[in-house]
Amino acid sequence: MSAFVALHEKCLAFEMSTIDLEAKANYAAPFATTSITRRVPTLVHNGFSLSESSAISEYLDEVFPGVSLYPKDPQSRARARQVQAWLRSDLLPIRQERSTEVVFYRQTSSPLSAEARGSADKLFSAAESLLSEKSENLFGQWCIADVDLALMLNRLILNGDQVPERLAVYATHQWQRPSIKLWVNQRRPPL
Repeated sequence: MSAFVALHEKCLAFEMSTIDLEAKANYAAPFATTSITRRVPTLVHNGFSLSESSAISEYLDEVFPGVSLYPKDPQSRARARQVQAWLRSDLLPIRQERSTEVVFYRQTSSPLSAEARGSADKLFSAAESLLSEKSENLFGQWCIADVDLALMLNRLILNGDQVPERLAVYATHQWQRPSIKLWVNQRRPPL
């Protein structure tokens, strides 16, 4: 999602190809020879291929003019990268129990486990400390880390799980950004 949003924020023309991960198409040629990690998303630009959403976002921000995807201030930029890495490497119980199927297809009726509830509390604590009282974005103005944080929060919100109101308002606001709406409103194949 964040690579798609980054491409749109930079106003770059691109072609999107889908990969059937369930059929393990990411391990078959030609994708496996294009993506050295065999992961999606993978960006191919002028013969250079790059996987991992945050690496793609950083590359696009460095190579192409236009909207900045990261804050200009070095400490805020570093913090944005920290947030992205943390959201992708931690909070596994939330990702397992509230997959993106909850966000893009349907809710689950299973309550959060104690472990997922603990991860949610950690998420809420970090998000509340990162968001200033008067800002609708993490660092005073929008950046690509807002996409990732909103997605993690929406795994819970869109399933009907309890989320602090301030964080729910933040995630709802992020979901209204045109580039994010383009991703959210895409036609998806049935499960």
